[in-house]
Amino acid sequence: MPPLQKSEALQLLQGGQALFPALIKAFDAATTWIQLETYIFDFHGAGADVAEALVRAAQRGVMVQVLVDAIGTDPLPAAWEKKFSDAGVEWFRYSPLTGLLGWLVPERWRRLHRKLCVVDQRMVFCGGINVLDDFYDPNHGQLQAPRFDFSVAVTGGPVTADAAEAVALLWWRVQAGYSARMRHLSDAWESFKAAGYGGRTDTRRLANPALGARAAPAGVPFPRAALVLRDNLRNRASIERAYRKAIGRARREVIIANAYFLPGGKLRRALIRAAKRGVRVTLLLQGRYEYFMQYHAARPVYGALLAAGVEIHEYETSFLHAKVAVVDGHWATVGSSNLDPLSLLLAREANVVIDDKAFAEDLRGRLLQAMAAQGHRIDPATYSRRPLGLRLQGWVAYTLVRLALLVAGQRY
Repeated sequence: MPPLQKSEALQLLQGGQALFPALIKAFDAATTWIQLETYIFDFHGAGADVAEALVRAAQRGVMVQVLVDAIGTDPLPAAWEKKFSDAGVEWFRYSPLTGLLGWLVPERWRRLHRKLCVVDQRMVFCGGINVLDDFYDPNHGQLQAPRFDFSVAVTGGPVTADAAEAVALLWWRVQAGYSARMRHLSDAWESFKAAGYGGRTDTRRLANPALGARAAPAGVPFPRAALVLRDNLRNRASIERAYRKAIGRARREVIIANAYFLPGGKLRRALIRAAKRGVRVTLLLQGRYEYFMQYHAARPVYGALLAAGVEIHEYETSFLHAKVAVVDGHWATVGSSNLDPLSLLLAREANVVIDDKAFAEDLRGRLLQAMAAQGHRIDPATYSRRPLGLRLQGWVAYTLVRLALLVAGQRY
């Protein structure tokens, strides 16, 4: 994991209701470059407001680059394709599948799951929130209550530079792959060079020069943060290691809220060891599930955790989509990575790790409030007596996940 370094400011944003106005404000103030990556970009409700802000920025000459996952995001609607094209918004889809046979290639299971946005290389937004209205779900329609999710806005410092470089690298690698598929080999070669092959990337070659970081006022304490990426090359286990390291050092409390929770053996053992040495370990997980497999596959691992004294709460008011944690009231992480094999072994993910008491206590308070007002604590005795049908569903889902990992050549 990269070292934690000072940032000028951190802001915790809960849900799209907080994130999207902050994004739009940043887009409307942008002068040079907007880089946006997301798994889902949906144009219902608030998603359309974000798209309009991108159009406004492009129309006044800001370079706007949007990279979406080709599985998570439907093809661009015709009306928006014209709007984006006319304004100059660049839009690319990451790793499109060609027909049903595409799903049979394990390499294509590696998706773009990051939710990263960098504005003028000065401000970065990172979290679990897609460009998707809080009260709308593509599979379930209108929601009665908003999703429970978080993002963090980081201003200044190395995190913004690291995020800008990471997004630029992936953008131009996708461009290079597209050019090669279209047999535009000279364009592909230029894109590969711009993406940093053969040397460190210089982001000045990838866009117009942006504003530099301001000097920190003397005597003002700054929060420390780092951008932690997961990919399938050098950073295969970086996010999981950050979790395990923080849990291993915990002395009082570990709180984790995670949408799709199926940790591997090392992470499960870290949680169990922490609970057994007297750390209060609390999990906030999905009580209302979106997908059968992820929901039921997690149930078989509850038993060992509950037996060790881990508290498990399920969020029931709406869909829980958060991927956050707080340890000992000062360490926190906010990001896109679930604690399951898809995130920890296959997908491109991005988390921000933070060491700041004020930020951690803010996040901790929101999680505790959600558990108290909108959650249900699982009783170990009741869990042990759950019906046979639920047990079978859990073991079937868990076995299918393990078989999929075997096919993909992954150990977990």
